[in-house]
Parts: sequence; structure tokens; C-alpha cells
Amino acid sequence: MPDVATSDAAVRAAFRSQSVSCRALGSPFVATLCDLAAERLTATHPVGRHILGWTGDPSSSADSVPLRFAGSLHALVLDGANPALAEAYPPHATDPDGLWNAVERACREHADAILARLASPPQTNEVRRSAALLPGFLTIAKRFDKPICISEVGASAGLNLLWDRYAYRLGDFAWGDPQSPVMLAPTWTGGPPPDVPLTVRDRAGCDLRPLDPAHPDDAKRLLSYLWADQADRVERTRAALRLAALSGLKVDAADAVDWLERRLAVTRHGCVHVITHTIAWQYLPAEARERGEALIEKAGRAATEGAPLAQLSLEGDGRERGAALTLQMWPTGSRHEIGRADFHGRWVDWRGWPDVS
Repeated sequence: MPDVATSDAAVRAAFRSQSVSCRALGSPFVATLCDLAAERLTATHPVGRHILGWTGDPSSSADSVPLRFAGSLHALVLDGANPALAEAYPPHATDPDGLWNAVERACREHADAILARLASPPQTNEVRRSAALLPGFLTIAKRFDKPICISEVGASAGLNLLWDRYAYRLGDFAWGDPQSPVMLAPTWTGGPPPDVPLTVRDRAGCDLRPLDPAHPDDAKRLLSYLWADQADRVERTRAALRLAALSGLKVDAADAVDWLERRLAVTRHGCVHVITHTIAWQYLPAEARERGEALIEKAGRAATEGAPLAQLSLEGDGRERGAALTLQMWPTGSRHEIGRADFHGRWVDWRGWPDVS
């Protein structure tokens, strides 16, 4: 069936829904921006006409039109392309009328640039999610006492592939290089994770549209989708981008399931092969998810104690608050929810693996 234009009301509802999410995730500025767009966006300029006549699903679970719009405006601020808009953005204070007037002017003066950005989905690479992954990796290391080989689906710029280059404070538990420019210290509840040696032997990731952390335009693109009033998040991501650029790591441009099939076809003796993904699997089409899960299950049935397999994920599940941190390990195939975490990694509620401490 051909795409059909979304109703004006559905677009405005998407902005209002995104506002609620932004407030819950600690961004009152972007929440206000979304509220203003829901109330005041008009079809009197090309940007407004395009958004209000959106073809497809504008919601956060599909095309994420509000975040595309917010990212396109933040890009103008980061590039220094619109000083008047920058004056209405953090750290400057402004009233809603002043902010919207600056946004409207930017939409008219930079219509081509904004329309170009609206054509592609948001890309984020939330570094703090590594604080949820680390205790899972430590659990895997405790269980198998082997080096780890990582395959990350939806890796974006690869920042969470470099989780072992960061410093952590998880409650009273410290891990990593204390001199790392990236320090992750979420609000932590639960006991400490396993304290065991851990070595990464191999790491790789894929993304449909991978970003190169060493390329200035790609780095700016990633930063533009961060929320302008979360300066700590922006600076943390800048530091992680610098580390990634120095590492030389490149994320493969590939379909997630096709790439995963190739990675799973290789038996890694003496290493735990860990399939990992954070707030990515849930966005794959249902058919792709089913195929990917079947591939992982097949590889799991072939796993041995000498060449084990694990799947470590942080994904929304519609339950409780935050996202589920889930770990499955083969050859036994045992699976547990080992914790929950904020979608941006601000807090981690650690539960752990039964009989592993």
C-alpha cells in the first residue's frame, strides 16, 4: 500500500507525546520545544507544511518526527549557522515566545537544511548505556572465565563497543581506567556486580547508517540529536567520540540480521561470543527480529563450554520503568532479567544472575 499523509492532529499528538518523554528523561527545554511545536507549528512555510503533512507514522516508535525536528534545529546551533537561534538555546534563558520566534525564523531562513535533516531518522549513541552493560559482561566473564568477543547490532558510531575504555562507579564498585576521559556513575541500586578479570579479544558492530567518530560531520550529527539542555551528556559524548576516533574502530554498514548471520557462522573457540544491543532490536521489523532470534537460537544450540554464546541486551519491554537488562547464556540456554536501567543510563537497578556474585 502507498504511504498516506498523516493527519495534522496525529503529528501534533506525536510532539505532545515526545514532550512527556523528554520531561521524564530530564530535558525540560526539548519538552517545551515539542509543546510549542504541537501548539504553534503552521503550514505557512515549507518546514511546517512538510511536518504537518508527514507521510507515515510521526510517533516516537516509528519515524520520530519530533526528534528529527529537534535535531535539525540543534544542528544549526552547533554549527553556528543561526546566532539568533543559539541565543534562545541553553545555556541562555528565554521565554517560550522568544524561543518559538527564533525557531520560526530558523525554519524560514534554513528551510533547505532542515528539510534535508528531516529526511533521515535520528541517530543516537548513548554512552551511559555502557554502565548497564558492564555488569552483564562481568557476569559472563565470571561464568565462563574466557575472553569476550563482541558483536553489537545497531552500533551507530561504536561508542558502546568501547565500554572497556571507560571508568565506572557503580555504587561502591569501581571499574576501569580512572584516567579515562569518560566516567560513568549512574544512580545504582542493588549489590555489586561480579569483580573478576575481563578481556575483550575482538569487537565489531553494524548499523544501517554507521557514523564515523573521526569525521567531523558525523560527530556533529550525533551530537545534534542530544538534548541541548543536557550539557553533561553532550560533553560525555564528545569525550567518547574522541576516544573512538583514536581507536580507529569502524562500524560496518550492513543489514543487522544479514551481518549477524555472518558473525554467527564463525565458531570462536576459547572465547565467549556476546551478541549485544541497546534500544535497537525493538526497532527492527517484526520479520527481521524473528529471523535474528532464530539465528541466535540455532547458534546457541551449537554452543559448547569451549565456545560459548551469550546475548546481552537493554531493550524496552513496556513493563515497569526503564528498559530490561536481559542476559541469556549457552550452552545451557538459561535466560534471566538481570536488571533494569534508564533508557539514557542515568540509573541502573541491578538484580544479577542467580548463583553468580
